[in-house]
Amino acid sequence: MLRIDNVTKTFGDYTAVDQLTLSIPKGEMFGFLGANGAGKTTTFRMILGLIDMTGGTISWNGESIGYHTSNRIGYLPEERGLYPKMKVKEQVVYLARLRGMDKKDAEKELTGWLEKFNVPEYENKRVEELSKGNQQKIQFIASVIHKPDLLILDEPFSGLDPVNVELLKKAVSELKSQGVTIVFSSHRMEHVEELCESLCIIHRGSPIVQGKLNEIKRDFGKKNLWIKADFELEDLEALPGVVKVKRLIGGAELQIENEEVSQEILSLLQPKGFIRQFSLEEPSLNDIFIEKAGASYE
Repeated sequence: MLRIDNVTKTFGDYTAVDQLTLSIPKGEMFGFLGANGAGKTTTFRMILGLIDMTGGTISWNGESIGYHTSNRIGYLPEERGLYPKMKVKEQVVYLARLRGMDKKDAEKELTGWLEKFNVPEYENKRVEELSKGNQQKIQFIASVIHKPDLLILDEPFSGLDPVNVELLKKAVSELKSQGVTIVFSSHRMEHVEELCESLCIIHRGSPIVQGKLNEIKRDFGKKNLWIKADFELEDLEALPGVVKVKRLIGGAELQIENEEVSQEILSLLQPKGFIRQFSLEEPSLNDIFIEKAGASYE
């Protein structure tokens, strides 16, 4: 288990992380969310021991994290961290050997990962010759080639097109199925909703929402209601239980207080004409963040 207990980090008068407490069980995929400057990367760097905590403790399986645990941890930073002039094979194998891997084992793992990402021809290319998206794939391989038990991914889908996003999501899911504990940050709420069992939304250094995804949505209470009809949808804002209304071409998206409100709305609309769509959905993480933090994601 990864435990973060009452961790604080200050830079002068600025508090980047404020009394953060989290427990992430072994083998779980955990989403760490927040706007730029919320404290996500600072937290990751404290977990890895790259910067010191001002207060609190961090442990992995009951022990502190340091050089003695580096061969069990993988880290994909948000920034590009590869040597542009080095060839892919030379660089990844070198990094793997720093984590204690045998050279032949590292070469075999690299070949397998390049084939999985459909880029076997990149083995002897220099990093600077690759697109930003393909550099991201190579950097991901470097973070997992030594088969870590704990994997920290800071904005792993950054710079990837939709096809490569799906490749990387599949790879991350396979690692999770093998028992790897994965913590990743993202601005893209839909990725977290698809992949994570639990999450924490951090705002200005403090957690504002955390727990199991299904419980967070259930406790939020409000629902989203999509309506499309062959008649004008008028005066929806005035209906009891309607929190807000977003007008769409041929319809509307409503946020309502609970499921019962949807049935009352349906009863009111049915006599007016043909309803093409009437669907009730769970609130999105973006909805929850906007209400809790009073801000929107990029």
